[in-house]
Amino acid sequence: MTLPVPHSWDARQSRRRTIIEIWIVLGLSLGASALYSIVAVIQRLFATAAISDQSATINVPLAEQQAFDLIYQLLGIVTALVPVALAIYLLWSPTQNPFRKIGLDFSRLGKDSLTGLGLAAVIGIPGIAFYLIGHAIGITVKIVPTALGTYWWTVPVLILVALRAALEEEVIVVGFLFTKLRELGWKPWLIIGTSALLRGSYHLYQGFGPFIGNAVMGVIFGMAYQRWGRVMPLVIAHFVLDVVSFVGYPIVAYLAPGFLPGT
Repeated sequence: MTLPVPHSWDARQSRRRTIIEIWIVLGLSLGASALYSIVAVIQRLFATAAISDQSATINVPLAEQQAFDLIYQLLGIVTALVPVALAIYLLWSPTQNPFRKIGLDFSRLGKDSLTGLGLAAVIGIPGIAFYLIGHAIGITVKIVPTALGTYWWTVPVLILVALRAALEEEVIVVGFLFTKLRELGWKPWLIIGTSALLRGSYHLYQGFGPFIGNAVMGVIFGMAYQRWGRVMPLVIAHFVLDVVSFVGYPIVAYLAPGFLPGT
């Protein structure tokens, strides 16, 4: 005869499983990035040059030959999305579609797009000023969004990188993490704060200014998700911000040299 499993034991097992799932997903993705970023900013502090005289390039060539550079760039995009797929899989349940669970679908594409564009404007316009101020007071490095060669595939790859970053950050740091921390019984303000600090931490390699700026962005995005329950507007906003940054940087560098640090 099989003895019934006590409810309290089952609850503890479920809680332990949730905690393990969080650590695995973060350890394979942005949690690992945060650790490397923390070490990177400590290294910057010990460097002889001031933080404002240092630079960080986001998208770099991965091979000298154009064809192999393209292959490596595409491989990097695909492999970075594997933890996103894992996070979505771990949100699956027999009674609920994981995409609908976090609002990562096209059921409200028009409204999500308008909301996402509004969020992008709220974050992006002050973000430029914050970056310039941060660099001027010495807490932000010179950020170079891309150093890729000028090839036929450069812009499409940068757009794909922007999409990858938007999916990776918003699905994992917001959709997945919010859901799992709610299962653990965390309060909304604590979830938003934790998510925002994580978002800021994996940008520390760019200096303390981007840490603060991205943490603020995390609070705004967290509050938006808490209210709407949809990741899609956040993905759209993040995608637009990164496309403007990655593709717009060389245009600004050409038309207004010296406007942005590093141009």
